[in-house]
Amino acid sequence: MRIRISLPQQTLELHDELGMLLRRYRVSTAKNGPGEQNGSFCTPRGRHIVRAKVGAGATANTVFVRRRPTGETWTPQLAEQFPGRDWILTRILWLSGKEPGRNRLGEVDTMRRYIYLHGSPDTVAMGTPGSIGCVRMHNSDIIELFDLVPARTPVDIVEFGLVSGSWDELGGPARQVRESVFVEEQNVPREIELDEHDAVSRHVIARDADGGAIGTGRLLADGHIGRMAVLADWRGKGVGRALLERLLEEAASRSVRHLALHAQTHASGFYRRFGFVEEGPEFMEAGIPHRAMVRSS
Repeated sequence: MRIRISLPQQTLELHDELGMLLRRYRVSTAKNGPGEQNGSFCTPRGRHIVRAKVGAGATANTVFVRRRPTGETWTPQLAEQFPGRDWILTRILWLSGKEPGRNRLGEVDTMRRYIYLHGSPDTVAMGTPGSIGCVRMHNSDIIELFDLVPARTPVDIVEFGLVSGSWDELGGPARQVRESVFVEEQNVPREIELDEHDAVSRHVIARDADGGAIGTGRLLADGHIGRMAVLADWRGKGVGRALLERLLEEAASRSVRHLALHAQTHASGFYRRFGFVEEGPEFMEAGIPHRAMVRSS
């Protein structure tokens, strides 16, 4: 399993090993925005793992301080007595960074900054930043997530979000990304890059924190996934994985059980991680080596 937390969208998604969505929750990350520096009260970005799980079996609203139950149970009356406390309730998933110099070791170490996924009072708003660095969740959500994920589950905290829609809704940004990647970078002829399938496909766009399109992909009604593209500056940051997972979600919502795609040969390993297997020999498409790949659920 794998967790992805989107800072722009204030969501947490849990996917299985083959990229299928298991849960989606609204969360609240740092009011100060993203950042890794100790003392910044920001939410760290990048690759993490669940280093420790704390609070198994505790009742909802159990109050924790330094990862130990205080013997208190949060109530509105208790909150009135301690108006300045940062309430950590119910369960804790303690995160540890995986990228030395970015979110691990020294003054940017996520674990030493005590960054958690944790429960919060039901009065705390989700879907908008408000914490002092941690990722807040509703108590019922953190209990469910806690029971689903084992220690060492990967957690990616990213600065992009996803949106799905029709070509009428998303054709403009999708065209911009595909023009940049396929036409300008890979020299695919412009006249074959856009086709009649766009108008009848389901499209997914990845957007950065400012709303700019950074990646795209599409799903045809027959289950063919295509036009997967990520801008160069965003490669290696989990955007491609997120796009494919959203396309798998779109297929599942339409009960499409047989999926197919034409992968550029160098990218076939990426798709194998999601259960796709090669079918037939390598072939050329738009002057680029490809392999046909399929997956059935």
